[in-house]
Amino acid sequence: MNIKIMAVGKLKEKYFKQGIAEYAKRLGAFAKFEIIEVPDEKAPESLSPAQMAQVKDKEGQRLLAKIKPKEYLFALAIEGQQRSSEAFAKEINDLTTYGHSDITFVIGGSLGLSPAVLKRADTTLSFGKLTMPHQLMRLVLTEQIYRAFMINNGSPYHK
Repeated sequence: MNIKIMAVGKLKEKYFKQGIAEYAKRLGAFAKFEIIEVPDEKAPESLSPAQMAQVKDKEGQRLLAKIKPKEYLFALAIEGQQRSSEAFAKEINDLTTYGHSDITFVIGGSLGLSPAVLKRADTTLSFGKLTMPHQLMRLVLTEQIYRAFMINNGSPYHK
């Protein structure tokens, strides 16, 4: 099984890198895990709606260029579908049972994901209505993927 997180922008904070590295190491027992970063689009603080759409489109093109047709794609979006950890674990288990060995999660930049990426997604995933920095979201997502494997293996980790 291959699990991939694709994200816009570089992760700079050492403490996020350390947390992700720990969960990535743990995930190694269950799947090949990797994170792919694409450059974010440099933009001024105040953008018109048209400029925001351009930024998301450019970032979206970079993401889509790295997604293979066979990958099952989860797009992270505030307006996506919320799941419990148990439901998420079951979904991961069901995907692997029915032939999806390449699962990719995509996290957009500060403006979110382009419509093209959302259209390509097989499903959307939301961690709630709160806005989180996309750097923090990488850590939270990595932990939840690990938690899903622990649930599916009957581990006491999930309590």
